[in-house]
Amino acid sequence: MSIISPRVRFAPSPTGYLHIGGLRTALFNYLFAKNQNGKIILRIEDTDRKRFIEDAVANLLKTLEWAGIYFDEGPEIGGESEPYFQSQRLEIYKMYADELINKGKAYYAFDTPERLQQLREQQQKLNQQTMYDKFALTLSEDEVERKMENGETYVVRLNVQPNETIVVDDLIRGKVEFDTNIVDDQVLIKSDGFPTYHLANVVDDHLMGITHVIRGEEWLSSTPKHVLLYEYLGWEKPVFAHLPLLLNPDKSKLSKRQGDVAVEDYMKKGYLKEALINFVALLGWNPGDEQEFFTMGELANKFSLERVHKAGAVFNIEKLNWLNAEHLRSKPNDELLLMLKDELSKSYYKDKVLADDYLLLIIEAMKPRVSFVNEFITKCTYFYTEPTEYDEHVIKKRWKEDTPEQLTKLRDNIAQLDNPVKEDFENALTKTAEELEIGKGKLIHPVRLALSGIGTGPGVYDLLFIIGKDKSIGRIDRALKIITIPKTNVSE
Repeated sequence: MSIISPRVRFAPSPTGYLHIGGLRTALFNYLFAKNQNGKIILRIEDTDRKRFIEDAVANLLKTLEWAGIYFDEGPEIGGESEPYFQSQRLEIYKMYADELINKGKAYYAFDTPERLQQLREQQQKLNQQTMYDKFALTLSEDEVERKMENGETYVVRLNVQPNETIVVDDLIRGKVEFDTNIVDDQVLIKSDGFPTYHLANVVDDHLMGITHVIRGEEWLSSTPKHVLLYEYLGWEKPVFAHLPLLLNPDKSKLSKRQGDVAVEDYMKKGYLKEALINFVALLGWNPGDEQEFFTMGELANKFSLERVHKAGAVFNIEKLNWLNAEHLRSKPNDELLLMLKDELSKSYYKDKVLADDYLLLIIEAMKPRVSFVNEFITKCTYFYTEPTEYDEHVIKKRWKEDTPEQLTKLRDNIAQLDNPVKEDFENALTKTAEELEIGKGKLIHPVRLALSGIGTGPGVYDLLFIIGKDKSIGRIDRALKIITIPKTNVSE
């Protein structure tokens, strides 16, 4: 049942770059909110001070903005639930931890690291699950008070009752049951006074009015602790939806060992945000039809949590590359021009003065042949500089004993053209072929080699027109001087 105005959140920890799985979580929350006319909140869960990285928040915000995911409330926007940094909400967590303690639903624990390590080792030897043994609950109130007065180090733990069943109704995974005998007495407040994820997460979700908690499957095992916290504090639970794991092609969990996992890596490699968003949206969700190409608006219109599946989603880089090419081709040439000029400014050709009209011709010719913006340069360097080398394989296959004579004839016919357009070059080549009584292929392949140095690329008439009459003649002359006829071609 849909809620009139749902509120969802993306709550990353600033411990490094945004993981591709984090982008997927942010995106699914964003799409759900947009589809349901709800709101999405950005909350920074920065209570793990050991893993906190100073610049991570700024990088996170920059990456999300690049991806086109915008929030209704958050650190830079503000909102009714400020502050949105958990490190600025410590008094709030302490208040609710005290309430839990007063209710007998949580307790102080003064165990030393040595005792906890000894307990773990003992349980491991007995092949038991490693979990806290509730030793702190054997302390009397006087002992607890005395330890507190002495300033002994303590944590606050959740008091999980044994022999109960916790039921989680998950939108994606269905009904999931947990036995409280294997649910640990989770630490809620650490010895440094900061809350753990579990307490801060539940308190903030409640106070910020979160109606749907949409997060990765790895948090499913923590959900029974969260359900208990909602119950112990007398709060209504949100709807839970745990997204499937992201997998490598070999079905192992997506990891750095097999490829890039940070969104920034894909940004640096030149992937379009539209392609990455499109690709990530299809990791665990499908629209129910054959459509694979989506804009952000189309995704928001079609998205539903009901169509997110349980099975792990395989990260297929070939699919991402295909989508990148499709989104690139869907862009207007004027937009690609700006992107190409930016790439050129960082390239070997940054000092070349190239007219926009010339670059637009390159874009139009190469658009069907590239997958990334930088390939408007790397796949056709001959548009930016005269070739100095010629592909030996193409020479062997296409440069015959009579090629120089034929190309010379073509060159002379081109020289007679006056301000030629593309059709004029085609007519000149057709005329030359007729005069020589040969097929046009006998000219097309060698002239392509002379103009570009390689045997593939856009149509040869596009090449001649873009490079221009004078430069084309110069390149043909140069090739005729440099390319020698392979011995194997002489006798053919």
